[in-house]
Amino acid sequence: MKIDDAAARLEALGNATRLKIYRMLVRAGRAGMPVGRLQERLKIPASTLSHHIKGLVAVGLISQVRESTTLVCHAEYDTMRGLVDFLVAECCADELECKVAARPAA
Repeated sequence: MKIDDAAARLEALGNATRLKIYRMLVRAGRAGMPVGRLQERLKIPASTLSHHIKGLVAVGLISQVRESTTLVCHAEYDTMRGLVDFLVAECCADELECKVAARPAA
């Protein structure tokens, strides 16, 4: 993942409302959650919810699918995993003890 993409995704999640939306969608699983249910749970105006969803869609953290008359939001799990992997990819890379401990036993 490019650092600019990671920064944009982290910036989007840096807003409390967007983070709440994202966590609800992650909890919802692969089935996702209709926009109406998100609005009911968050108790925010539709226009505010739409604004925050647009921000999460723009950075690839969620997607939307129309199912008949219902708009359903889904967490993009591959993107989430990519972001988490990016954050931990170089964990302890400069720490000598970490490198020694990570070596396989002979």
